[in-house]
Amino acid sequence: MDTPLHLLFLLFLLASSAALVSANFYNDFDITWGNDRAKILDNGQQLQLTLDRFSGCGIQSKQEYLFAKIDMQIKLVPGNSAGTVTTFYLSSQGPKHDEIDFEFLGNLSGDPYILHTNVFAQGLGNREQQFYLWFDPTLDFHNYSVLWTSNQIIFSVDGSPIRVFKNRETELGKVDSNYHYPKSQAMGVYSSLWNADDWATRGGLVKTDWTKAPFVASFRNFNAAATSSFDAAAEEEALESNQEQRLQWVRKNYMIYDYCGDTKRFPQGPPPECK
Repeated sequence: MDTPLHLLFLLFLLASSAALVSANFYNDFDITWGNDRAKILDNGQQLQLTLDRFSGCGIQSKQEYLFAKIDMQIKLVPGNSAGTVTTFYLSSQGPKHDEIDFEFLGNLSGDPYILHTNVFAQGLGNREQQFYLWFDPTLDFHNYSVLWTSNQIIFSVDGSPIRVFKNRETELGKVDSNYHYPKSQAMGVYSSLWNADDWATRGGLVKTDWTKAPFVASFRNFNAAATSSFDAAAEEEALESNQEQRLQWVRKNYMIYDYCGDTKRFPQGPPPECK
């Protein structure tokens, strides 16, 4: 049985107080590539990732999680960010890995960022949904969250749900052997900033303007809480909320691509989980 969305958002609230109270980038992450282009500042309270014409950089959490609520506040590359990609995602290892993605695709000055989301299970992805944001994500920090449970994955921006991906393996596994839900592989948390001007902006038509380099994205207030620490709360009565309405508002007004509606890509009909 699916857990009602308003109960899952109660978990969001509880996680805020139950999560890592003194999260610190020194304690929680390793810089995995890009050398000194990744800088931890303010006694571990803030992270800056930098991209220049030679390389980007990235970090990886020291812990892995099997079902969790993950938060990061991010301020994206300002100005002409075309060709750049800033990421915040969970991933396991290996060729049949699981992955839950936030990717921020840069754009020309004055044009909006595209928030690209995807879910991989057993190495299979292709479940992209893309959104514009209802604010300028370069002017200040905004909170990006993933709530990953055994029942569903909720992508959230500043507390507003933008996407729900449900576990329908029991129902769909019989009709589609390629359908899987990420439920058995622990995942680490990753962030990176890199050049992807072969595809990121208008399908690669707009290239990175290296005269604007270095490009910098900033991160703070990382929080992670295993859902097992507050699963019992899902059984409690929760107040009614407007989260369902907010989800539909975002999807109606700001979603710009949904793989479920891509008839050119799926001429024989959408994947079973879309129906």
